[in-house]
Amino acid sequence: MSSMLRFGIVGTGMIAEVIADAIKDVKESDLVAVASRRRQTAEGFAMKHGRPRVFDSWKDLVAWDGIDAVYIATPTSVREEVCVAAAKHKKHVLADKPFANLPSLESITSACREHSVAFMDATHFVHHPRSKKLKQELEDRIGRVQAVRTCFFFPFLERSNIRFDPLKEPSGAIGDMAWYSMRAITEFMPAIASLTNVSGFAQRDETTGAVIRGTGLLVFSDGRTSTWDVGYNSGACVMDLDLLGHQGMISLDDFVLDWAGGFAFDDPDYPVGFMQRSGMMTPGEFEKVLTPSPQRAASLMIRDFVNLTRNPTGHEVDASIAISEHTQRLLDAVWAQVK
Repeated sequence: MSSMLRFGIVGTGMIAEVIADAIKDVKESDLVAVASRRRQTAEGFAMKHGRPRVFDSWKDLVAWDGIDAVYIATPTSVREEVCVAAAKHKKHVLADKPFANLPSLESITSACREHSVAFMDATHFVHHPRSKKLKQELEDRIGRVQAVRTCFFFPFLERSNIRFDPLKEPSGAIGDMAWYSMRAITEFMPAIASLTNVSGFAQRDETTGAVIRGTGLLVFSDGRTSTWDVGYNSGACVMDLDLLGHQGMISLDDFVLDWAGGFAFDDPDYPVGFMQRSGMMTPGEFEKVLTPSPQRAASLMIRDFVNLTRNPTGHEVDASIAISEHTQRLLDAVWAQVK
């Protein structure tokens, strides 16, 4: 592999555009190929992103010796096939989330291990300096976390979008958005404990049958809990995260896509951070802890992925796989209760 990680992208949707920009933003990575079922679409994508080589078959792209890694932005229903094929061709795998289910993800990660390539799921927020600071300082700031509360809504009801096609995205808003709720659990309440109770509700679109909202509760054997509420029909963008500890509470109102650098927003001067409170503080006394970032979270994700590929059989890859599988395991438990 060359010193520059050469990427191919499978898929040309909105999120693929974001990742293409992020790849170009990281000096150790280069976008050299793109594949789409429609060649015209791939060619249009290539025109905007430095004219990488165009493929009209993802199979040809993952087999090409001109790439080292693949970002896979396909519908969930076909993600496993593409990821496994990429791993078999010894290409490092950066895959959009969610996955069809835990066995599907395990098929992908097993292929990556067998062929000694790195694996990472494309969850942006965990690569932001804020998330890393919280993980390092959480217990000192608020004590042991006993509850995680998340609320993630986008006002998005375009029935022509793939998210409203249950054949391509079977779990709808649950997979698309509750993934982040489950990931917040694995990131900020990570001690291993078994689930003792899972309850929830899913609302479906009357026309397409797609899941457009979900809510629920998870209870763990050590007494800790998590409540979550996600969907497309709130009429507002909401990205709230509360971490309740024994000594205080930390809150974020942009945990998925930070207001300053999230690809859906354009507010670069916003002071990204988190709010910390304890005791009988009133709002004027809450402490705002700032966590500025040198780059967007998507770019930091690409940088971290490049570093991961330098030692694809190391413990960092094992940790990447483990947290992805744990997140999907929780998501599967939720989906089993609401589908």
